[in-house]
Amino acid sequence: MDFTGFSQHDFDAFSIEGLDGRMKAIQERIQPKFQQLGTALSEELTMELNKEMFLHIAKHARRKVNPPNDTWLGIADNKRGYKKHPHFQVGMFDDHVFVWLAFIYEMPDKAKAADRFLEQLDMFENLPGEFVISPDHMKKEAYALENLSEEELSTMLKRFRDVKKGELLIGRHYQAGDAVLQDGEAFFNEALSVMRQLIPFYQLSFEKQKQYQ
Repeated sequence: MDFTGFSQHDFDAFSIEGLDGRMKAIQERIQPKFQQLGTALSEELTMELNKEMFLHIAKHARRKVNPPNDTWLGIADNKRGYKKHPHFQVGMFDDHVFVWLAFIYEMPDKAKAADRFLEQLDMFENLPGEFVISPDHMKKEAYALENLSEEELSTMLKRFRDVKKGELLIGRHYQAGDAVLQDGEAFFNEALSVMRQLIPFYQLSFEKQKQYQ
């Protein structure tokens, strides 16, 4: 694998003013790394899940004026797109990298998935303490699972279920200065470890007859 990790130069892309300049930096600095990392991760997930997983890299094609505040890769079981499907993400803002299992608002069966999660709250409690959860993929903020009460977690899951724009993202954040980001092999192994721990959530989000063992 040619992926060498993320450097401060990559994070600095988000300090560039203007859509064209920032997109040029994202395309030249970050997207080639996403291609390398995402290809390796999608191959591993394909073997883990026993079904083909496809890499998608965010193009930000709808943006006409405002430059993106973050960028990401998505890995899903659909070749044509990922936003309507449960998917794994690796991405970055100007100050951190995120590794998510993402269920965003475009997912048609999110209410059913939310109900399954509400029935299995202990799954969240059993994740390592450094895992975080977010109700909105557009925002930097995330909540440490170890600091959430069962009631707070239930409220977040019900919002995901009941609010049209409700979302659910589970995973980890890595601050820009974290040494693991600067070592390609180390971060690949780290991201894969996070995704492996989230596979039970991925499987649970599907109808029972569609789950993959």
